Amino acid sequence: MRIVSLDVRDIRFPTSRSLDGSDAMHRKPDYSCAYVVLGTDSDAGVEGCGLTFTNGRGTEVVVAAVRALEFLVVGRTLEEIVGDMRGFSRSLTSEDQLRWLGPEKGVIHLAAGAVLNAVWDLWAKVEGTPLYRLLVDLEPEQLVGAIDFRYIEDALSESDALALLRGMRAGREERLAEIIESGYPAYTTSAGWLGYDDAKITRLVAEAVAAGFTYVKMKVGQDVASDARRARLIRESLGQDGTLMMDANQYWGVDEAIAAMRVLGEYDPWWIEEPTSPDDVLGHARIRREISPIRVATGEHVQNRVIFKQLFQAEAIDVCQIDACRVGGVNEVLAIILLAAKYEIPVCPHAGGVGLCEYVQHLAMFDYIAVSGTLENRVVEWVDHLHEHFVHPAIVRDGSYLAPTAPGYSIEMHAASLDMYEYPQGAVWNQPDVVGASLGPD
Repeated sequence: MRIVSLDVRDIRFPTSRSLDGSDAMHRKPDYSCAYVVLGTDSDAGVEGCGLTFTNGRGTEVVVAAVRALEFLVVGRTLEEIVGDMRGFSRSLTSEDQLRWLGPEKGVIHLAAGAVLNAVWDLWAKVEGTPLYRLLVDLEPEQLVGAIDFRYIEDALSESDALALLRGMRAGREERLAEIIESGYPAYTTSAGWLGYDDAKITRLVAEAVAAGFTYVKMKVGQDVASDARRARLIRESLGQDGTLMMDANQYWGVDEAIAAMRVLGEYDPWWIEEPTSPDDVLGHARIRREISPIRVATGEHVQNRVIFKQLFQAEAIDVCQIDACRVGGVNEVLAIILLAAKYEIPVCPHAGGVGLCEYVQHLAMFDYIAVSGTLENRVVEWVDHLHEHFVHPAIVRDGSYLAPTAPGYSIEMHAASLDMYEYPQGAVWNQPDVVGASLGPD
């Protein structure tokens, strides 16, 4: 099977109108993505789909970066690629001239992640299995063969990774059966967006509790007094037995984060997410030391496996939040999951956005079945919007993700949605109440 085309589209949803997704750093986001389709010469018309999440303006830059990688993908056979996944991944992330735009970070890495995820989607569809099952069923040598160990060998060697994977083979079938039967625990952020008023937050938390959620996350950062008021409302609705998490979305400096959490600690948060710049490893370490026992969680904007390695080595975080798009696709996520296991840090994937819930359910289930073997202190983020645009949307019931059943990475979108929300020509972007929403000021 040969890849004969790469199509990429700028897809944007006007979520700024309802302030869905609003936080301290992103006040009026339009949840968006660069959406990739790899066409093949298959008689069955099978395609590989992938995307990378964006926030509205700038998606066109990611689209251009994806197109810059086209020559490395089109013309290759799937068999050739999966026979050397490490080499294929490195060809995208370390191409001689494009590497200058990274390396392995920023827009070019977002583009590489979208393309690599599309290849994994294609592979899983050809095998007729959901991605998490493909990963679980691969031999440890095949999984390790997909990982680029360059720059992380001092923390995780190939032999370390093989030993971890081989050591978790026992009990794998039982854990698989458990996931199929019971799903994977979820937490909701849908109730806690910063732009929502108090009445809406109170109503949404009550609805979340009624739907079976015991974990709820709220956004904080711009005003500690306001954050404390909202935290009190959420804690009252959630009850003392519920778990409250907080997310500052990088808004604070190190000293600000420590001072703010000394105030917000009154409401017993389980973790504070992104308390400062995702690049500040030592800042995270200091925050963690000074606000303990409140946990520190970070990951959605960590740019690659190297920074994750340093966060683990510096004992800077308590919770690893992998993101399916920020890093170089499934290949690099595998490296991060194994690094986290080596350092005994629980993985709680970041989701929400466009397609992130669809993506990360597979990664979390693979982690449990084949790597960590435990659900202790592990939950996956859930944001209940935009799922209707996916052919096989993620499903959460009674506070747990149900195991996907359709072949692939669950990221294929409906053709009608793509046409309606493509920017700027889609019908939704030519309605009077949304014209210019992605071009106007925040």
